Amino acid sequence: MTDVGTDQASAGSSRSTPVPRRNARLPRTARRAQLMAAARDVFVARGYHATGMEEIALRAGVSKPVLYQHFPGKLDLYLDLLHSYVDDLVRLVREAINSTPDNKLRVHAAVAAYFDFIDADGQGYRLVFESDLLGEPSVQQRVDRGTEQCIDAVTEAVMADAGLDPQRARLLAAGLVGASQVGARYWLDSDRPVPKEEAVEIISSLAWAGVGHLPLHAGQEREPAGPS
Repeated sequence: MTDVGTDQASAGSSRSTPVPRRNARLPRTARRAQLMAAARDVFVARGYHATGMEEIALRAGVSKPVLYQHFPGKLDLYLDLLHSYVDDLVRLVREAINSTPDNKLRVHAAVAAYFDFIDADGQGYRLVFESDLLGEPSVQQRVDRGTEQCIDAVTEAVMADAGLDPQRARLLAAGLVGASQVGARYWLDSDRPVPKEEAVEIISSLAWAGVGHLPLHAGQEREPAGPS
């Protein structure tokens, strides 16, 4: 049985919103958001397997029955939380690709989307990319589907602008997404060794060095290269 005193000390050490007073009345949507924030804190601090629903309820300042009114079980809660973060990342990448018709700026924006996602909420990023539950098929499938959706967004832009066939465009898109994801994770895990803007510029310059040499679609003109 979980020791409540230990749970309370562990949950209290999580970095996020202070534990609210029990029985505070909130609208359903606000209560759900509060429960998910509490779950995020505990999942990141302790991992999925070491976390119990009672600990999440304690962190949120509610009873277990209240928690179960919103989420039937721990995996359901975890998957809802994961969905929200993966959806946020996909949205950021799509917005980056659609933000400008300039391909060099698109590459920069796509790389920046990963850095912004990771920098805005390092805890959320760890749920997506460093979960101890990635062996669970439903979790791995959602993470993989999010990555595929990001690759889809880049692939469409590459096919339209460079005239590449779907297989080659997708391979290039996967390379850009992979470099952005790994670069941003390394930057955060290394305690941000350089300013974020400089880190984005380094990774996007690396990516553009390859993307910028692709043949353009018929009728397009490439901007002249600047001084080296």
